[in-house]
Amino acid sequence: MAALMAYLLWGTLPAYWKLLEGIPVAELMAHRIVWTLMAVLVFQIGRGRFGALRETWAVPANRRAHFRGGILIALNWGIFVWALLHDQIIEASLGYFLVPLVGAALGRILFQERLDQLQQLALGLAGIGVGVLFLQIENPPWVALGITASWCCYGVGRKRSDASPINGLGLELIFITPLALLYLGWLYLQGSNSFGAIAGSMDVTIMGTGVISMVPLVLFAFATRRLTYTTLGLLQYVAPTCQFMLGWLIFGESFEGIRVVGFSLIWVGIACYAASTIRRSMTVTA
Repeated sequence: MAALMAYLLWGTLPAYWKLLEGIPVAELMAHRIVWTLMAVLVFQIGRGRFGALRETWAVPANRRAHFRGGILIALNWGIFVWALLHDQIIEASLGYFLVPLVGAALGRILFQERLDQLQQLALGLAGIGVGVLFLQIENPPWVALGITASWCCYGVGRKRSDASPINGLGLELIFITPLALLYLGWLYLQGSNSFGAIAGSMDVTIMGTGVISMVPLVLFAFATRRLTYTTLGLLQYVAPTCQFMLGWLIFGESFEGIRVVGFSLIWVGIACYAASTIRRSMTVTA
């Protein structure tokens, strides 16, 4: 239930961010960074785990990994929120549909992990699907590829740290929060800040971006200690599926023509990849 709730929350985040339309993406990202760090610190202090965060910081390898991670997570968040506020939720969902497939390819290239025939077929279909989407001359899938690349590079770097998900996020935010505060201070001095200048309800919504960023991660961290990798791997498709359905059915984004062909090829690839994951799990169990 924790894992399902985490993925459902990630999948329905576009509806929350839509409440903040009209506020510049850069300002929203700066606030998200600051308020998420505040949420993480309060959460860890409240449960008596602040010492674990300090221990994580004390390891040089962790600091190096999460310094890079902070840059990548900020990039990923920025692209994602920009897409949501510019009516490209379906495009953003594509990015997260591609993440496990690109992650498998990176595992083969960087860590010499073996791919079975179904996984190879999955990667081939996904590659063809992305190529088909580039036939949309007016809207090539750059947003989706940006989301996929930033998240997969973040995942590769995460392998070089022994930090828990919540402490790792805390370290990343510690590195990038000073820049976020400087930017928000500059906006305030210029008189172009939105926070505190629109409405109290909007301020609360902006502050809430910290909570909505942290809560799914806490649920996910709880679940990872209790579920098999196979179960988590299959559940990860819940989030982009919810995002896709929101974009198509709720916010009325276009889904027709060549886009249907490209997505369909990628979805067949995902089905192949999921079948391979289940088959491997059954083999190991047997």
